[in-house]
Amino acid sequence: MKSGGAGPAAEGERSRGRRRGCEGPVSAAGGGGCTGGSADLCLSQVAAAGHVELSIPPVRRLTIEDFEIGRPLGKGKFGNVYLARLKESHFIVALKVLFKSQIEKEGLEHQLRREIEIQAHLQHPNILRLYNYFHDARRVYLILEYAPRGELYKELQKSHTLDEKHTATIMEELADALIYCHEKKVIHRDIKPENLLLGFRGEVKIADFGWSVHTPSLRRKTMCGTLDYLPPEMIERRTYNEKVDLWCIGVLCYELLVGNPPFESPSHNETYRRILKVDVRFPPSLPLGAQDLISKLLRYQPSERLPLAQILEHPWVRAHSQRVLPPSFQMAS
Repeated sequence: MKSGGAGPAAEGERSRGRRRGCEGPVSAAGGGGCTGGSADLCLSQVAAAGHVELSIPPVRRLTIEDFEIGRPLGKGKFGNVYLARLKESHFIVALKVLFKSQIEKEGLEHQLRREIEIQAHLQHPNILRLYNYFHDARRVYLILEYAPRGELYKELQKSHTLDEKHTATIMEELADALIYCHEKKVIHRDIKPENLLLGFRGEVKIADFGWSVHTPSLRRKTMCGTLDYLPPEMIERRTYNEKVDLWCIGVLCYELLVGNPPFESPSHNETYRRILKVDVRFPPSLPLGAQDLISKLLRYQPSERLPLAQILEHPWVRAHSQRVLPPSFQMAS
């Protein structure tokens, strides 16, 4: 269950084959919707019994009674996401409700804690915000930004592909958001359509930080993420860094324009083989500028991948992106 979005976010199979994960769950919270990132609070401990403690106590501890609960936005293995409104302020949010028993059963206390700690400290127009959280005896509640236009994944299912303008806009938004994440030593590791939501103006919001990690050294060795999006260094279990996110957005750019991931194959082994060989086949319909960008991101050697700042300046992105920053961000920048 991801958080939010504008419609049920099922964990079910993708119409042309739902993403195959690699090792373990894709998110501490399960399958699809809206997750986000800025608050002054961080989770200091989720004990084995599911107890949640705040490192900085809120001014007033919220409870479920503070909310009017609306329609479900998504359902997953670990709980559900609901449209909700704060009774006092009438502020609209997505309320992610997680069952402690399920989290404990799967041994995901640490992953949930990490997801909350990371998202609570990120604030960027293209990262969904986590406003606050609270808990009761049975559940953990995450108060998340509501993304009215839902998952990019569902839009892609409807239209099969996106046009150059929409894709280039998403690439600019993601590059800018990931520059922000990497500056804060956060690697997302699981960028894909299912983890991207769309805001009121259609702007992308990075969601679901269940696989993300905060590491001061920006070097890791665990495998995670989604099979079609795995970079070579993860498959080979080499130490990796933030450049795994560059590979993922290269795969994403291809999928948005073509309609399927570049290494999609009938079997896991064939997918692995094609990733390790960087066996990318560009259809004739794919614009040359997009081919150039994708080919510069899908490089076996992480150090050879196009840096995020150069994605922002890439001629194809500059020619087609229609990114519009929200007024508050424009004033701050």
